[in-house]
Amino acid sequence: MKKQITIIGGGISAYLLASTLDVEKFTVTIYEKNKTTGRKFLVAGKGGFNLTHSEHLETFIKKYTPTDFLEKSLRNFTNVDFRNWLDNIGIPTYIGSSKRVYPKEGIKPIEVLNAILKHLEERGVSIKYEHIFSDWDKNNNPIINDKPVQSDYTIFCLGGASWKITGSDGTWLNTFAKKEIKTTSFQASNCGFEIDWKPNFIEKNEGIPLKNIAIYCDDKIQKGEAVLTKFGLEGNAIYGLSPQIREQLSTTKNALIFVDLKPSLSLENVYSKIKSSTYKNTTQILKKELKLSSAQIDLLKIYLSKELYLNAKSLSENIKKFPLKITNTATIDEAISTVGGIDLNAVSTYFELKKIPNQFCIGEMLDWDAPTGGYLLQGCASMGFSLGKYLNGKH
Repeated sequence: MKKQITIIGGGISAYLLASTLDVEKFTVTIYEKNKTTGRKFLVAGKGGFNLTHSEHLETFIKKYTPTDFLEKSLRNFTNVDFRNWLDNIGIPTYIGSSKRVYPKEGIKPIEVLNAILKHLEERGVSIKYEHIFSDWDKNNNPIINDKPVQSDYTIFCLGGASWKITGSDGTWLNTFAKKEIKTTSFQASNCGFEIDWKPNFIEKNEGIPLKNIAIYCDDKIQKGEAVLTKFGLEGNAIYGLSPQIREQLSTTKNALIFVDLKPSLSLENVYSKIKSSTYKNTTQILKKELKLSSAQIDLLKIYLSKELYLNAKSLSENIKKFPLKITNTATIDEAISTVGGIDLNAVSTYFELKKIPNQFCIGEMLDWDAPTGGYLLQGCASMGFSLGKYLNGKH
């Protein structure tokens, strides 16, 4: 007789789990609280549907915080495996210039979602919409639409707390906390960070990206670009530093980052170009010799004293290591993802809740972090696959 599996919540971790489970052994039902599934999946695709990253696995794994938590899952289901899985369900992918992986040109996010749902339907997976989890009964059966649901295994894929418009609002956190399952408050990640800009700088440069830069925080470096906003900075060059910035904010109320405006050149090269330039005007030297943008030059010109700006040594040092003070994160509503949720010590190696046997939590509802660029989606996919393989092996 087949075992019953209840998956609560849609999303990529639920899809990969349902896709991996052996349908000869299990009857699989996904309970989705919305009228449709995959809303966050579709929102993520609005700015270009980045599915994973093509980075080598050994460096790929190091993008996660904590690094060791997802290592086993990522090795079980790699970024290459994910691309192969997508290809098998009719979604060919390609590697973009940023090394990120996208569906082949012309394939829309809704087509990716429909291909996944068709694949699940063909496997006999049932999806029940407008079914809301609210609590457990006295026998630890999950209560869905006010009725207990009995099953052999229950897997929660309830998501984090960002993008409430998609239904991912984190309201389940208190329900788990009341069950004496260890939880952590949600915090914004992959979000904008607040900087108290000088008015004469931001009024002129708001909305302009600082391209081809590197940002340091503690011993972590992130290359890419960051957009100057009235609030502060946002973009891939700072998103990947979210764990380090949050840590500093929690301990000192401020975080210090350093911007390398010319990561392609060493400090010595920058200094040499400034000193040996035939241009007499410092601004012209920065523009012509170092190819700095107007916004980068304004940053140096407005924030440095005249003495420091005109001194080749101090100017070179600031080009390579320009300090900025961060005072806060953007709100959770404005964040791409969140950290917090189920404490990692509350689950076993295969994500089983220590307090409730045969019930599991996967995806963004667990307290782990990753930068944008396909790492978040890959982490959720790898967890779903790994748990599916684990459950298959038990029967």
